[in-house]
Amino acid sequence: MSEHETTNPRAERTHENNGPDANRRREPGTGADLADTQPMRRVDDVYGAESDGSGNRSTGRSRDQVENPGWSVRSDLSQVPPPQRPGYRAPSVPERVSKPSSSTQGQARDWGGLMLKIGFGVIAALVLGFFLLVAASVVGYVALAERLPSPAELQTHQTAFVSSKIYDGEENLLYEVMDPHGGRRTYVPLDEISPHVINATIATEDREFWLHPGFDPIALGRAVYYVLTEHEIVSGASTIPQQLARMVLLPEERFEQTAARKIKEMVLAAELTRVYSKQKILEIYLNELNYGNQAYGIQAAAETYFSTDAADLTMAQASFLAGLPQLPATYDPFGGGLERALSRHEDVLGLMVEDGHISEDGARQAAAEMAAYVFRAPNVDIDRAPHFVVYVRRMVEERYGPEALYRGAGLRIHTTLDAEMQAEAEMAVREGVASLAERNVSNGALVALDPGTGHILAMVGSTDFNDESIDGQVNVALRCRQPGSSIKPLTYVASFERGWTPATLFWDVRTEFPDGANPPYVPLNYDREFHGPVLLRDALANSYNVPAVEALQYVGVEGLLEMASRLGVASLAHPETACPEYPYERSPSYGLALTLGGGEVKLLEMTGAFAAFANEGVLMEPSPILRIEDSRGNVLVDNSAPTGRQVLSPEHAYLITHVLADDEARCAEFACPSILELSRPAAAKTGTTDDYRDAWTVGYTPGLATGVWVGNSDNASMIEVPGAAGAGPIWHHFMEAALEGRPVRDFTRPSGIVEHEICSDSGAQPAEHCPDRRSELFAAGQPPPDRSHDWYQMMEIDQLTGLRANEFCPHHVVERLMLNIEDERGREWVEAHPGQFGGLPLAPVETCSDADERPQVTITQPTDGEIVRDVVEVVGTIRLPGFQRYEAQYGVGHDPQGWGWISGPHLAQVQDGPLTRWDTRHLAPGPYTLRIRAFNEEQHAVDARVQVRVPAPAATPTPWPSLTPLPTATSWVVSTPTEEPVPAATATLPSSPLATSTPSTP
Repeated sequence: MSEHETTNPRAERTHENNGPDANRRREPGTGADLADTQPMRRVDDVYGAESDGSGNRSTGRSRDQVENPGWSVRSDLSQVPPPQRPGYRAPSVPERVSKPSSSTQGQARDWGGLMLKIGFGVIAALVLGFFLLVAASVVGYVALAERLPSPAELQTHQTAFVSSKIYDGEENLLYEVMDPHGGRRTYVPLDEISPHVINATIATEDREFWLHPGFDPIALGRAVYYVLTEHEIVSGASTIPQQLARMVLLPEERFEQTAARKIKEMVLAAELTRVYSKQKILEIYLNELNYGNQAYGIQAAAETYFSTDAADLTMAQASFLAGLPQLPATYDPFGGGLERALSRHEDVLGLMVEDGHISEDGARQAAAEMAAYVFRAPNVDIDRAPHFVVYVRRMVEERYGPEALYRGAGLRIHTTLDAEMQAEAEMAVREGVASLAERNVSNGALVALDPGTGHILAMVGSTDFNDESIDGQVNVALRCRQPGSSIKPLTYVASFERGWTPATLFWDVRTEFPDGANPPYVPLNYDREFHGPVLLRDALANSYNVPAVEALQYVGVEGLLEMASRLGVASLAHPETACPEYPYERSPSYGLALTLGGGEVKLLEMTGAFAAFANEGVLMEPSPILRIEDSRGNVLVDNSAPTGRQVLSPEHAYLITHVLADDEARCAEFACPSILELSRPAAAKTGTTDDYRDAWTVGYTPGLATGVWVGNSDNASMIEVPGAAGAGPIWHHFMEAALEGRPVRDFTRPSGIVEHEICSDSGAQPAEHCPDRRSELFAAGQPPPDRSHDWYQMMEIDQLTGLRANEFCPHHVVERLMLNIEDERGREWVEAHPGQFGGLPLAPVETCSDADERPQVTITQPTDGEIVRDVVEVVGTIRLPGFQRYEAQYGVGHDPQGWGWISGPHLAQVQDGPLTRWDTRHLAPGPYTLRIRAFNEEQHAVDARVQVRVPAPAATPTPWPSLTPLPTATSWVVSTPTEEPVPAATATLPSSPLATSTPSTP
């Protein structure tokens, strides 16, 4: 951009400055406010006439004829002898009381004289220094003025246009920037320029133009202050004469940002003001300004933008044009800058209101008129890489001023463009969009970068630069669009910095996320299904939405915005400054949907962020410039070996890359093989908006990062075109073509990456019973959770209550293999999908407490070891929480392998009373075990046992009968040792069918 563009922040002020400070005066070219102490010349002064207060126009006076404010000069009374000085009274002499000694008087006189001499010396030195400084300034001014171009050359220099040349990376000429006026340039005198143009230009660029001597001393002082405090020029203080001097007389020094150049400008501006009238200076200035789109001068601008003459411009049109020269490429209404231009127009109108040129109602009407105006883009004759060429021109204009391309000896701009890649990119976009025409896709864009340098190797801003139906000249690669899920890697890499890993567990289930005063936010996945437990690797690879929202809830919206800013995606964090279409002055208040693409970003910035992943966490600012030379080959700008910034740790960048490059991990949601797979290692992420307005694919290899967007310029929805189906094929075909014949490289694994075995389901280090294990990568110092966090655990359970056993329930404990899952969402998922984990039950979350009612299942008669015969009365107690029934059984020996039925089920509890009658008369002599088994409503069983002996009868013994099989209680135990004998009259737990390798039999 030109110096007058880069150093005119006052022109950026908005209507909000209308208020208490509206009558304050500002510095020319800086917007600094001063008390409005001097009258302002109106446009009538331009034509040499002023109102005499009676309605007649009197002959105007030149600036030199303006009356002095009448400074009063006092007489030098100090030269009048004391007796005659007006008001003089002779001092009274006090009566002398005593005469001091001669030594004391002399000492006082010596000190007083010395101090008087020192005072006179200091004053004399200061006066002498002042005059020497003035003399040196005068001499320096004269000497500098003699060495500078003569102000008389102003009119002869103003048509000295030259061409600048733009080359691709192979030194092939891309475009020659010729005389921008193309024969349309028409010099118009001031009296043939609309007064609205004059008022708008002066209000915007130099409010005190009619009053200052070519430069503003106060603004200059402020600029000097910033130079001293900031050690660089941060405030330009450029008046219209200074801007004109720089544009016309100092074109070779346009790249300098030095105090020396500023002094030269100031001297030339003063000389121009001395030699030329302010009217002539303004006339030349308005005929020299660059208004963009090859329109130099106000007449060319009027024709280019409004098809009219400079004299016929309306107030709305004139104020619109007055705002363009600050950044003509940025405010280009034909090249995607219309929203910026309209915002700039409102700033200009606000300044005109402050200066009294128009009313607030007039400003509103003018703003509405321009907002409704339809700008028709002229044909631009750029054959090769047109969006890239326009982008290069814009960057040179923004950084070095528009005159840099056309003044002096011309520039040689060597760019980073790879001609072969550009051709492949244009073909891939053109053919890819054409193949989707039936699904209402009309436009596409592509950006390719070198991750190691940030050099832009290819840029396609639309399918056809000259197609007005799709706004072809608008470079969509530089526009803000919703990225869909392609933003998710930024969220996950932020979570890595906060301790998460690729093995972090998520529950992809229906989840309500708090949203302040709004109803809870319930995200859905693209396939409208939930997938239960997933690890971060699978969640990102398959682009599940619920885990991504949970990740954003963890890092916070501000955490994601900070990460986006760090990775160069300024459009997400600050759309009010980075996105020209954004309608508000403040950043939006984002919610959790931000991680699903709820913001807007630029394709160029997103590609640069992914390139940082490929470059081991080092961000290289995307740039189309390799170097800039003058016509003699002197290098003015060298970007051949740029320096980047380490914005991520190499380990976290590698982990994100490893996930995005995992073709197997994405098979659950994407077809395998996927369109994202290349013939070499590559990482990629797609993105799709809910309404199919935007489809993205951004991916990279170690040496090439590419971003692709498809959609419609009018924001119309496509017909169910997701990122993988829309942008994915374009990305794939371009990457394969661009990398053909180049060595295959894999991503460099940092030394800080370590490998751990994990349980595939839980993501923790595997416990003994984990059925499925695999290896995972971690950053050193961020290992997976230890094996106690694995799900597959042997749990100690109180068999009666089903709760976790502890000191309050030590007597009825069994060990069971269970799923130790505490997350409530996970427990609900397991209960709804019992077959997903081999039928294992969920471990209880609660433990026993001293308030729990304990069971009483005892046998008091017969006693343990007693000899029994005939019919035995069995006495005891059955008290059980949730009691359902009890049964009486017996078995042969001390460790029965089966049980015979005695009686039951009995449906009533008993307290110290008869439980059953056991007829032992048919039993063979020997040891037996008597068991009373009680059940609760959950079919948990509690046993009481005693061991007895049946004696041999006197008569012939009776044969042993066959035992009747009895059903066993349902048990939740999977594997426990064989039961040991239990002391008599002590309640015990039975063996479960799953507790031993041999099931219980009747």
